[in-house]
Amino acid sequence: MLPVANMNTPSSLELKRDCSAVQIPAGITTTLAAGTSITIAQTLGGSFTVHAPGGLFRIAPQDADALGLEPAAGTSQPAATDTVADEKVVWETLRTCFDPEIPVNIVDLGLVYDMKLAKTPNGNSRVDVKMTLTAPGCGMGPAIAGDAQVKLLSLSGIDDATVEIVWDPPWHHSMITEQGRKILGLD
Repeated sequence: MLPVANMNTPSSLELKRDCSAVQIPAGITTTLAAGTSITIAQTLGGSFTVHAPGGLFRIAPQDADALGLEPAAGTSQPAATDTVADEKVVWETLRTCFDPEIPVNIVDLGLVYDMKLAKTPNGNSRVDVKMTLTAPGCGMGPAIAGDAQVKLLSLSGIDDATVEIVWDPPWHHSMITEQGRKILGLD
């Protein structure tokens, strides 16, 4: 199997096995059959955005083998660490989550409105995140929020994490950070 790093260069191949995929932007889970010809459009945050017959799909990191690839380092089983997650680590983790159609992480895209880290009675922490999407009709919200939640729960010292989709205030391109604007070529 070939290793994969974060990439934005399209790459064509055939699926090695059936695999679960989420149709973009509808958010509908489906199965792409072995032998399906696909083009990898984006690989960021460990997941794969692919063009296949029927449209655009997101394939999760754990299904990298269906593409004949190995998951990017740290995306299948997060490395255990002795360092208890603090706010900086939580924000860094959120920066590994991406909208599958946009090559900018959810923090720099301006989608994360609030993050609270609170101690739990056992001395660990709970993370609560409020985020939005670029468009209210986007069906990918549960997939993006779920990705963020799984990554937060993988952090040392985090016992609970919630990622809530909110719509107020409505997202606007002015919320994109300077770094995000550079990536998108807006500056």
